[in-house]
Amino acid sequence: MSQPVQPPNQPQQPFGGQPVDGNPYAGGPGQGAPAAPTGNPYGQQPPAPAPTGNPFAGQQPGQGAPFGGGAPFTPAPPARNNVLLGVAVALGAAIVAGILYGVIAGSIEREVGYAAVGVGFLVGFAASKVGGSNPAVIAASAVFSIGAVYVGQLIGISMILADLAQIPFSEVVGDHFDTVTKAWSEEADFMTYLFLGLGAVAAVGGAKKAG
Repeated sequence: MSQPVQPPNQPQQPFGGQPVDGNPYAGGPGQGAPAAPTGNPYGQQPPAPAPTGNPFAGQQPGQGAPFGGGAPFTPAPPARNNVLLGVAVALGAAIVAGILYGVIAGSIEREVGYAAVGVGFLVGFAASKVGGSNPAVIAASAVFSIGAVYVGQLIGISMILADLAQIPFSEVVGDHFDTVTKAWSEEADFMTYLFLGLGAVAAVGGAKKAG
């Protein structure tokens, strides 16, 4: 009984009879089998450097900050040592406070110690808030406070004289100012000078409070 004859040039199965179709890792003749996957898609990449906490640690020397800007900087604090501006503020505050003090004194026809203290404190605080704790600013505040209280006393006397003489306040100040200063000299007593001193002391206290 004869056996069937095998057809010539039957394809050989590579690598021990394993099929080629459907095997992505099957190599061609003369090629070794590739390494099996490890399950880590990043296994072939070098390890990343450990974080140092510095966001700029990876930059090369000479590189700027992110977003194309320069190196970060701290803004300088606002300057508060302008002596001339502080003196100017002290003068302006003294004029305003002196007028208010005179109006109060003339309205009630007497001086108030708390008002004199308020004048000095306002002048010293405003001047030092702008010009800083410079000794020249503090000294100017004290001098201007004395002048503010003095001007306030003159305004108060002028208001009283205008009321007694039944003439306008502007006429008393413009035409009879010598009479006003003479009346101040005659009526000045210990309390009058005390109020002047309180204004100066309060100005120093206000300047230190602002500084």
